[in-house]
Amino acid sequence: MNDSIYIGKIAIFAIMAVVLAIPASAAEPLNARENITASHIEVRNVTTTWDLSFLYKDKDAAKEEYQRLNLSTEQINQSFRPRFALLTGKVLLDYIESDKNFSKSMNVLYAYANAQNSLNVNDKFFQDFLSDVQNLSSQYKKATSFADVKLKSLPRSEWERLFAEEPGLEKYRPYLEAGYIRFVDHRPKNETQAAYIADLSNQLMKLDTKAEELITNNVTQAGNITLSNGKQFAVNSTSYYDLLMTSMDRSDRKNCYDKRYYHLFNESDVMGVVYANKSELDDEYARQLNYSDAYDAMMFDSYLNASQIDDMNQVFKDRKGDFDGYYEFRRARMGVDRLAPYDLFLQLMKNPDKRTSYIDALKEIEASLALMNPAFDQAFIKTVTSNSVDVYPNPDHGKQSIKYAQDLCALKRSALVFLNYNGLIDDKSTIAHEMGHAIDFYLMGQSVDYLYCGGTIYEMEIPSTFDEELFVDYAIKNYDRDTAIAVLANRISTYANSFTFQTMITEFEHKAHQLVSQKKNVNGSDLNVLWTNLENEYKSDKVAYYSQSEPRWTYVSHIYFTDNYYTFNYALSEAITLSLFKMYKENPAKFNENYTAYLSAGTTMTPSVKLKKYFGLEINKKLFEDAMDIVKLRVNQLEELDKGKTS
Repeated sequence: MNDSIYIGKIAIFAIMAVVLAIPASAAEPLNARENITASHIEVRNVTTTWDLSFLYKDKDAAKEEYQRLNLSTEQINQSFRPRFALLTGKVLLDYIESDKNFSKSMNVLYAYANAQNSLNVNDKFFQDFLSDVQNLSSQYKKATSFADVKLKSLPRSEWERLFAEEPGLEKYRPYLEAGYIRFVDHRPKNETQAAYIADLSNQLMKLDTKAEELITNNVTQAGNITLSNGKQFAVNSTSYYDLLMTSMDRSDRKNCYDKRYYHLFNESDVMGVVYANKSELDDEYARQLNYSDAYDAMMFDSYLNASQIDDMNQVFKDRKGDFDGYYEFRRARMGVDRLAPYDLFLQLMKNPDKRTSYIDALKEIEASLALMNPAFDQAFIKTVTSNSVDVYPNPDHGKQSIKYAQDLCALKRSALVFLNYNGLIDDKSTIAHEMGHAIDFYLMGQSVDYLYCGGTIYEMEIPSTFDEELFVDYAIKNYDRDTAIAVLANRISTYANSFTFQTMITEFEHKAHQLVSQKKNVNGSDLNVLWTNLENEYKSDKVAYYSQSEPRWTYVSHIYFTDNYYTFNYALSEAITLSLFKMYKENPAKFNENYTAYLSAGTTMTPSVKLKKYFGLEINKKLFEDAMDIVKLRVNQLEELDKGKTS
């Protein structure tokens, strides 16, 4: 999965005892309403490219806003610094409101700069402008560090005094608890240290931008191969997956895979330098705030502990064999003696090159939302008809290969969605995924104050993975059997990706950080060895992987994010989603009530409290064991569907 979300002030880089039974009859329509295929979308209103003029009419207007915010930074400093010497509830309330207004403006400005850079990483103006916006973020952190230092050092008794003095603060109590009070042991000691930390953050943002430029221009541009028909084929971030997913010619798939396989080794030293630098900055940033390292800091920020993630990783390693039935199904259906890594992508249908137009895909995704709260469909339609989605790939002209959703909660407007749509099944799942984010942002934006529009990364990934489950459910009920098999197989492949590959990436990051801290001059070869050794713990022996594993870490955008250890969130959210989907299937009406409230709540309560309140779930080993039980049931469902025992 190559997906991210951008939320909050600048960027956030977010099973029950009875296991879900998926009987053979689940492939039949449950009732007339669930089988709805009619669409509310007016096709003529659908837009396929971003028109960012609704943010700023042109780049000059964006520059003017940047200048205004630059001045506001110093004005806020001069206005509130002296008033914080004798802090009162009224002063704090005024500061929060001013800080919020600045943050909302920065949210929009960052969205614009990042979106333009995503469209073309080689556009010099927006390269520089994104850098300027990142610098502005750092400058603002420095200018307001007096507040950060003061507020994170207050004892509980002082907080209660401030709340008692100013009743208007009460609505911000969860925000203050999450952003300040709980960080009493993880705070800058003074403004000098705060400024240093802000500079570290700025350097990390710059490395992230540089990494994405290298990935777009170099790492994923592997060169040309000659196909069996004699034609030349350029292997890039889009064409690579397109060929592997659609070509029945196994030799072409192998040549394409090999071309990038060996190319990545050539890129690993350059990317190794970038990642080693990032690792050092990550851990230095964390240690400045009294964490042992960046992993410790991430756990605290996520309201998790390392033992929960250790349990998750161990369960998925121990039960990787639960995917064996899927791999055997794939091998038999493809008619090969042994699966190779280049066989894992092909769409399992008679015509794997079958494509769906973007409009038809939207209709299907919308139909999959038929039993959800009407607000889901409203958010979906607003997003796809408002120049908020950039749909098609353009890697040769600098468009990034990732997919993401950027919130515009500051404007109470539809999220910006970034796609690279080619019409394949995986592309349709991606639409469902990103629309899950968009719907989540819409519900929060309409329900809570801007400061509560966000959450931990794993929370933010729940609505996206849930929407993917809805799409699979729709496909099994409405597609022909050949296509339904392909969709379900693709979903099981996503489980394998989430529960083995994505968890492995986070473990790789953690060990890579440790390696960098222990050894000077860590290079690409060192990271390749680390990746290879770790991958052996996760990969299936049903696949004839190459003896030297592909250094896939080089192109994983997530490991360069300013938010560390991003990808384990996909596995965690997927495990939670499978429990939620069980509840949905049992009682859609009751589930909708709780689920809509859950998404709408944003950060008004902590993640664990919110999950327990609405669904009675806890993050523990049982959650992960039950998730793998459901994987086994999905594999069985695939086999039954293939035998014609389901519609």
